[in-house]
Order: sequence, then C-alpha cells, then structure tokens
Amino acid sequence: MSETLHYDVVVAGGGLVGASAARALAGRGLRVALFERRYCGAQASGVNYGGVRCQGRPEEQLPLAMRARKIWDRLPELIGIDGEFVRSGHLRLARRESDLAPLDAWSEMASRYGLATTVLRGAEFRRRFPWLGEGAVGGSLCMSDGHANPRLVSPAFARAARALGADVRECTPITSVVHDGVRFQLTAQPAQGEALHVSADWLLNTAGAWANHIAGTFGERVPMHAIYPNMWVTEPLPKFIGHNLGVYGGGVYARQVERGNCVIGGGRGTGNGEYAQPSADTTRAVMREACALLPALRNALLIRTWSGVEGETPDNNPIIGMSRTTPRLVHAFGFSGGGFLLAPGVGDVLADLVADGETATPIDAFAVDRFVPVTAQA
Repeated sequence: MSETLHYDVVVAGGGLVGASAARALAGRGLRVALFERRYCGAQASGVNYGGVRCQGRPEEQLPLAMRARKIWDRLPELIGIDGEFVRSGHLRLARRESDLAPLDAWSEMASRYGLATTVLRGAEFRRRFPWLGEGAVGGSLCMSDGHANPRLVSPAFARAARALGADVRECTPITSVVHDGVRFQLTAQPAQGEALHVSADWLLNTAGAWANHIAGTFGERVPMHAIYPNMWVTEPLPKFIGHNLGVYGGGVYARQVERGNCVIGGGRGTGNGEYAQPSADTTRAVMREACALLPALRNALLIRTWSGVEGETPDNNPIIGMSRTTPRLVHAFGFSGGGFLLAPGVGDVLADLVADGETATPIDAFAVDRFVPVTAQA
C-alpha cells in the first residue's frame, strides 16, 4: 500500500451535494479530497427531474431553500456554465377546489420567508393558462422558481471543485473507514492500481442512497429506504408549457425545455437498492393523468424513460448536520427526491460547519438522531 495521503476534509460521495461541498471547501483554501465510487453526478444528482423549486417545501426547509436558490443565479460564475437553468416560474396545480385553501395557507407562510407566490383560481386562472386542461381548477405560481439540466449541473460542480484544487477521484470507492481518536483513517480502492491509505481531519458523508454504510459504521444508521422516481421525455413539441409544473398532493410533474421536449415524471420505477429501471405500467398510468392536465400531450411520442436511486426518510426531510457520535463527521443525505435545488446550498452549509464550526442557516430539523436515540442505534 502506498504512503498515507492526508487531507483536511474527505468527501464521501460525488453527487451534487458532495461536489458542491468540495467546491465550497476548496474555495476556502482547505485541502479536500472527493471519492466517488462511480462517476460524479451519475447517480440521482444527474438523472433527476431537474426542478429548481422552493414552492411546496415544508416550512423547515425554506431557509435552506432560499439560500440555495441564490446560488443558482450564480452558476456561470461558480461552475463555468449556466446548466440550462431557466427561471420559468413554478406552477403548483390544484386538481380540486378543496386544494386551493392549502395553497393559500402555504403562500401566506412562505411570504414570511421572503418567497412570493400568487394563488390563481376561476376565470383568471383559465385566462392565464389556456393550455391547461380541465384536470386543473387553480394553482399557485412562484415566479422565482425554474428548472435546469441535471446531467450538466452535477458534473460541472465536480469539475469546478477540481479547478479550485480539490483532489477529485472517480471510480474510487471508500472500502473502509475508522476514527482513531484523532483523525479518520480510510482505505479507497481505485479501479486500477493499489489501494490508497487516506487520513483526514473531517469526513463528509454525502453518499446519497448508500450513506447508511458510513452512518452505520459510526452508530448512526437512519430509517432510510431506496426510492426510484419514474421519469420520461417526449419528442420535441411546439412550445406550450409556460412554467415548471407540479401538483398539490403529488402525482405528476412536467416541464418543457427550449428544444421542445417535455420532461415528465410521476410515480415510482423499480430497483434493487443498487440499480433502478423505469416502470412501463407507471409511465402509462401517470401519462393519462398528465394528459388530463396538458391536453397537448395526448398524441406525443415518448422517446426515453429512466429512473435513479434516491434515499427517502420517514419525514421526507434530509439528514444534514454534525454526527452525534463522532467528532468532525458531518452527514448530508436522504433528500427524498427533493435535493436538486437544495444541494448547492447544502454544500455551502457543510463548508460553514467545517470552516466556522457553525452555520447561520437553521438545520436542527435535519438532525441525524431525530428518529431514534443514538444510544439505541446499532
């Protein structure tokens, strides 16, 4: 085995959270290594729907979401590309009259955090959105939201981290990790060559759906299970979808890119915890619902379907923050299908925790020990 490589921080997992944390830490002058067992941004971070959405999130996520949203406007400065980010607005649709009161309540709550939304209904709603079908009776519009291309954004954060001096190693899984009372001691195995012995003052667990491997090693395994979001894309169509779309209560989401293709999602695919594949039955069922909302889709050809592996927690909130068992271990995983917008903000929060020992962004609701007392965990 080669000599020990020492870093201030090791990041375990090269998704958008890990890559953005590595970029932020390297930008602060720290010696950072990122280890990814496959390719950066190739898992959930690179195959998700691409919604950049503050609207509809639980209240405890809004401070983090608002911090993250500001970063999206700076993508060209931070990662060298805009990632096809479009400030399209997000329209959260109501399928029933009874859905409108919760949308009103959410809008009032969000305004306290500086997020502006407008709830539309009746004749005004029909006038503003004639391209929507009878499946929608109203909706809440947040014009600061939008969408981007995850296949471009996620790898670009890893490249930006490398450009700032981070040691980014793809196809190099971490095979063992311990804390010796002073530092973390890790072994990583490249696809070619001998194993690497690595020590680090800090360890960031950003391993996505596989993060319980590290969390469990330090007695902090959480009740998280794998989910497989189901998505598909149509042939290019004349432009008709004016906003990134969601539905109150879930079920279907849709957006249209500049080339005219409509990206649509809803329901779950299948998988084994390691790999995912889309479900034809789910696609057919959700596409019927999508056509009720968007009649222009009725004769559209679907050209590709896909899925990915994501970790979901019981309360659909992520795990973000300091370990309760191990000094200088920080967790950030379990985003439950809603991490694309949040990830750049999470990266900055992780950099705060490492460099400053604290963060001004409230994250107590995301504590790793909120489900089971640490002393009771295996």
